[in-house]
Amino acid sequence: MTRLNLVLLLAVLASALFLVHTQYQSRRLFTELDRATAEARRLETEHQRLQVEKRAQATPLRVEKLARAQLQMRTATPAITQYVSDPAGVTVAASPSPATPPAAGTQP
Repeated sequence: MTRLNLVLLLAVLASALFLVHTQYQSRRLFTELDRATAEARRLETEHQRLQVEKRAQATPLRVEKLARAQLQMRTATPAITQYVSDPAGVTVAASPSPATPPAAGTQP
């Protein structure tokens, strides 16, 4: 009878220790999950903030202002446009496309 009581006592102690260990692991994992969730929320908030900042940086007015100020660019006008001709002077004969009808008086 004493051996049975001793075996049962050891089984109860082992079960209690296992229960304590399981609860500790559960709490540790829950805390880790909570931290990961908070980190995910923080990263999502920062991502949204960066997206807003990116949209603000890419406005056409700001891009034009930077182009004028930093790159000394200006709006193209016919007065400042330079045309470059082909130095070889080669011209390509344009053939009528199949979709266009032949001119009047010409044979197909």
